[in-house]
Amino acid sequence: MASFSWKRKIGEKVSKSVVQHFDVEDERSEGDDVEAGRDEEVDWLHATKKRKEMLLEDCAAKSRRLKEVGTMLAEEGRHWEAIKKWDEAIQLTPDNSLLYEMKSQVLTILHEVFPAVKAAEMAVTFKPLWWEGWRTLGRAQLNLGEVDLAVKSFQIAIHLCPSERSLWQEDLNWALTLQKQQLATKEKIRQEEETKKQILNAPELEQDYDFESDEVLAACVAVAERQSLYEELRRTTVIIDAEGNVRNVVSGEEGSQDTDTPAKEQFVKARGL
Repeated sequence: MASFSWKRKIGEKVSKSVVQHFDVEDERSEGDDVEAGRDEEVDWLHATKKRKEMLLEDCAAKSRRLKEVGTMLAEEGRHWEAIKKWDEAIQLTPDNSLLYEMKSQVLTILHEVFPAVKAAEMAVTFKPLWWEGWRTLGRAQLNLGEVDLAVKSFQIAIHLCPSERSLWQEDLNWALTLQKQQLATKEKIRQEEETKKQILNAPELEQDYDFESDEVLAACVAVAERQSLYEELRRTTVIIDAEGNVRNVVSGEEGSQDTDTPAKEQFVKARGL
């Protein structure tokens, strides 16, 4: 006997209008969820941005407090403590050129010449149109012995602030005087080396002479003159006098006691904090 089974189709007797109603409600529900998600996203971004601004404001305020504390410490002569405070401030505001400039000044006072130059370079990197930063860099470069670089830095500072008379009268004038002294010293060393070379390899000693002739006497005189010139060059010192002029002074002569730089001249004049 044959048998069969009948399978009812799911939803066969569900009204189409009811199905459409559920579809519309489902779409509305999904739309509300999307809008709510968008609102939550906007709120989250806004809150994050606001929190970031608050953190930046807190960092700037704390950096200012640390800078002020460091300034007071520097004025009291507690230089290393001041540098520590400014380093903490730099961690909070790493693009603050004033912090680097003040740090460079104090490092110069402490004779930390290379770190002073690096700090001043950071100052002008973040604020290239700040003339005081270039002046501090020039003074640090002078202390390091980089006279030519210092002259260039002072010239940039004057270009940015030509009305500042101290840049002309003190910084650039002093740097140019040192530059002249440096050139004169190099020339003296060149002459000294050349004279020494002529003594060691005197052309008169390479010839054969008749010891009864006048040529021997002339050769001895020439060698003796070179020897005297060499000894004089060795005793010569290039100095700067009180008027800022470069002079060669031989030890033992009048005025040779001025071989040191005049006391009124300062190699580096740090700007007051």
